[in-house]
Amino acid sequence: MNFSPLDWIVLVATLLCIILYGVYKGRSSQTLDGYFLNNRQTPWWIVMLSIMGTQASAVTFLSAPGQAYTDGMRFVQYYFGLPLAMVVICIAFVPIFRKWKVYTAYEYLEQRFDLKTRLFVSFLFMLSRGLSTGISTIAPALILHSLLGWDMTITNIFMGGLLLIYTTAGGAKAVAYTQQLQFIIIYAAMFAAAWWAVKMLPEGVGITEALHIGGKSGKLNVITSGFTDDGFDWKDRFNIWSGLIGGFFLSLSYFGTDQSQVGRYLTARSDGESKLGLLLNGIVKVPLQFGILLIGIFIFSFYQYHKAPAYFNLAEERTVKAGKYAGEYKLAEQQYQQLQEEKLQTLNDLSAAIKVKDESAIGQYREDLQLHEVAAKRQRDSVRAIVRKAIPGSEARDTNYIFLRFVGDFLPNGLVGLIIAIIFLAAWGSISPALNSLASCTMVDFHKRLSRRPITPLMEYKWSKRYTLLWGVFCIIMAQFAYNLGNSLIEAVNILGSWFYGTILGVFLVAFWLKRVGGTAVFIAAVLAEIVVVSVYFLNIVSFLWLNAIGAIAVVTFSLLLHPFCAKRAIEEKA
Repeated sequence: MNFSPLDWIVLVATLLCIILYGVYKGRSSQTLDGYFLNNRQTPWWIVMLSIMGTQASAVTFLSAPGQAYTDGMRFVQYYFGLPLAMVVICIAFVPIFRKWKVYTAYEYLEQRFDLKTRLFVSFLFMLSRGLSTGISTIAPALILHSLLGWDMTITNIFMGGLLLIYTTAGGAKAVAYTQQLQFIIIYAAMFAAAWWAVKMLPEGVGITEALHIGGKSGKLNVITSGFTDDGFDWKDRFNIWSGLIGGFFLSLSYFGTDQSQVGRYLTARSDGESKLGLLLNGIVKVPLQFGILLIGIFIFSFYQYHKAPAYFNLAEERTVKAGKYAGEYKLAEQQYQQLQEEKLQTLNDLSAAIKVKDESAIGQYREDLQLHEVAAKRQRDSVRAIVRKAIPGSEARDTNYIFLRFVGDFLPNGLVGLIIAIIFLAAWGSISPALNSLASCTMVDFHKRLSRRPITPLMEYKWSKRYTLLWGVFCIIMAQFAYNLGNSLIEAVNILGSWFYGTILGVFLVAFWLKRVGGTAVFIAAVLAEIVVVSVYFLNIVSFLWLNAIGAIAVVTFSLLLHPFCAKRAIEEKA
């Protein structure tokens, strides 16, 4: 990779600006309200950007273009349930949380049910958020390891340590105000990369032609039904139904019950500003995610005219070429390059046929193009098989490296440094509120609630900073184990969330709408529902998005079934 002195200057300057800005803006009153909620004085537009920044981690920008490159645009369906979820949250969740003036969403559960329910749900949140944040933390380390050959452990510790400086020092205010600056830089740089990919296409090939190439290669599969010749495929991860239904339940739980998001809109100045920030996020998120995935389509089209690597993970590629399988890898690589040359000739023939409007030839070349794509995919599978042999324990999955390899190989000096910087900023933008929310639950739901000794506001503030630091260390350690999780990092994060989000959401649905159900019934129901969700996942019955609906429905169902027995027992004990 060509990483010039100019790139280093851009990278270091950008990161330093964010750290210094975060420390400066993070000055707040030394109380829980100031540290975790910015004294509830955040304007709506910063609430919106903070919500979006929390949701769009480095995993999004690192993995999503590669996801589109390999699997097409169908991942965008994952977000189709989000706008409706925002409406429900604004109607049902926000007024309750704001009315009770809670620090965490789980405080309300004790007032509605009992202490054990509050602690169990808070624990589920901390478990899921701690694990998924660890996966998000690894993204920046992956970049420098792949492109620059830096040691993963050292890089992970170094970048995580920089993040902890302003997150621990400034709390919620530092998180919110750095996210607005990060958001602007991130999206500007990402779309600059997309523009450069289109700019480097051959003369006469522009955005329309690039989309045409992606479409004929099966990459513009924005809407998929999930139905096959054998009926509906419940294991299909991304289709319109799993997106609308499973995505709705996931979004409802994530934005309505996940403290990393609830904590963002609780900082707002009023109910109206909380709701406005959420609703605008629901409107803007889908087209923005569509745009990020579209970058992968442009990169795919770009590589139809330029030699694409047979394997995108540069670090592993170097390892294979230096080992005993180097000859076998080189032969497979040459065969892949030959397929690319044949595909390029077909593309040129197709372009010529389109210019003269030869419909017969156009149809034939389109079929040939699809056959070339199938052959290229098969050859890449062969290359990955060699990587697995050459590097024991490697999953040989390079989806997360496609965008990075393009950046390192083709973008100009300065822009490469900025792209690398935005990956760090995106990681920090999602990790910092997660650490803030983990610390708030630890402090408010456990330490402060269970402590038998009185604690002063100043000591609450100091303990909150300590818990932020401790959770940061935990996530850095967790990141060391996240390297080979899932087909892509973005899927791994969402799968982990789906293990727990449905159960957490179900508890809140019972709390809001089944007023007669008590704490014991919903607690047992939540435990049983979690067992069901994990069992369904490991039995591989349905794709992970459906786990969110299954968990929520299971809690509600079990609660209704258990309520008569628990209520009867409670009456007998009182008698």
